[in-house]
Amino acid sequence: MKYFVKFFVITLIALTCTYAKADSANILYIDLKIVLNESKAGKEAQDYLKKEAEKNIKRFKKTEDELKKKETELISKKKILTKEEYKKMAEKLRKDVQSYQVERQELMQKVSKQRSVGRSELIETLKIILENYSKENNVSVIMNKKDVLYADPKLDITNNIIKILNKELPSVSLQ
Repeated sequence: MKYFVKFFVITLIALTCTYAKADSANILYIDLKIVLNESKAGKEAQDYLKKEAEKNIKRFKKTEDELKKKETELISKKKILTKEEYKKMAEKLRKDVQSYQVERQELMQKVSKQRSVGRSELIETLKIILENYSKENNVSVIMNKKDVLYADPKLDITNNIIKILNKELPSVSLQ
């Protein structure tokens, strides 16, 4: 019984202190997705990555068509060629396909790495901006909009942060 009373008193004190602290907290939110997609640097990075991906897709398509053409030529010549010649040509085609797959994988990893580097650069700059914003405006907590069930739209600082981010980080280097 003694432990129950202690537990009850401690819980009551903790809840009261927590409630009092929450009342004095200034909490705002941003839509991180919009900040990353609509800021100057974010748009520029996405456009660059999209162009690179389209360029790579065209190149891959061209290489795939060439490999398919070589394969059909090899199949059509199967009866004409000797077994040794056919084996040599088939082995060469296999090596070409393997090198194509390796090249494709490397380029996809490169684009993925560039996307990751760009995003992390944006996030790091955004953290500094949010820290400064919270100090200047006496904000206790800045949350991501997707984690908020409901909040007054007046508490949304997304557009303010985008303006500051555009000044602080006009572009992201992805090369």
